[in-house]
Amino acid sequence: MARPTLSLVLPIYNEEEVIPELHVRLQEFLSKLEVPSEVVFVNDGSKDRSMEMLRDISKGEPRYRVLSFARNFGHQTAITAGIDYARGAAVVVMDADLQDPPEVVLEMVAKWREGFDVVYGKRRKREGETWFKLFTARWFYRVFAAMIPIEVPLDTGDFRLMSRRVVIALRALRETHRFVRGMVSWVGFKQTAVLYDRPGRFAGETKYPLRKMLKFAIDGITSFSVLPLRFATYLGMLISLMSVGVAVWAVVAHFALKATVPGWTASVVLTSLLAAVQLLMIGILGEYIGRIYEQVKGRPLYTVGDKVNLGKRDTDELDEEEGEPQ
Repeated sequence: MARPTLSLVLPIYNEEEVIPELHVRLQEFLSKLEVPSEVVFVNDGSKDRSMEMLRDISKGEPRYRVLSFARNFGHQTAITAGIDYARGAAVVVMDADLQDPPEVVLEMVAKWREGFDVVYGKRRKREGETWFKLFTARWFYRVFAAMIPIEVPLDTGDFRLMSRRVVIALRALRETHRFVRGMVSWVGFKQTAVLYDRPGRFAGETKYPLRKMLKFAIDGITSFSVLPLRFATYLGMLISLMSVGVAVWAVVAHFALKATVPGWTASVVLTSLLAAVQLLMIGILGEYIGRIYEQVKGRPLYTVGDKVNLGKRDTDELDEEEGEPQ
């Protein structure tokens, strides 16, 4: 099959309520494109009828290609698999819930033709989000940006277009705990933004509850920053100085002021404080050591359970090309 110019990568997890409308919108969008294109759906171990519906809409539509995981591996791994199998000279990653409007891709393609390797969607506003989600997302990205040595654009997600040479660079990064938007910034190349208003989900529920949001935040910080480890060092130094100060005060109070009294409360408070700090530092070390453990096992990032319109992966021979805009 001839190489497409544009690939769309869409992770799917329990989206049976969205897939019919997604299919309609994609057909409308693909009809507006003036270049050969493909859509790579990655079924991330869905437990509903998503895979069955993807199989149905792919019948008679060779531009639809479906990769199905043997189990749920997570959103970032699904994006990675889509990038692995995408054959386009430019690859666009977008969510399947229609919060990333396909129409914005046309603006991204225009920027790509101008010579940009990465064109990311930057949100002007976000509809259908709770105040808690908006507040935590806003401050996470600002704290994250302050902690890492690379520049990650604020108010952006994984919705972005990447040239072939960016895709080739990303495919070389096989770390287990993945933060794709940070990895795209890390590889570099010429990048720019396209502004858009992000609508609410078309249907269904968010796939990022608080628990997954916290894990995602921890993965992002620990993947790109050693500042938490340095924080442990700085806090240890501070507590050591405080301990010296308390020791000096105790000696002076005992010999000069004769003011010492049995200090059961103070002893309990100080012991509890030091124990809490030690547990916190051990927890931070554990996060990093756990990631080292996961990485050195060398397991594949995902296992494939099924494919539709996909043969043996045929992207390797394309990686020698840089994929200049056509």
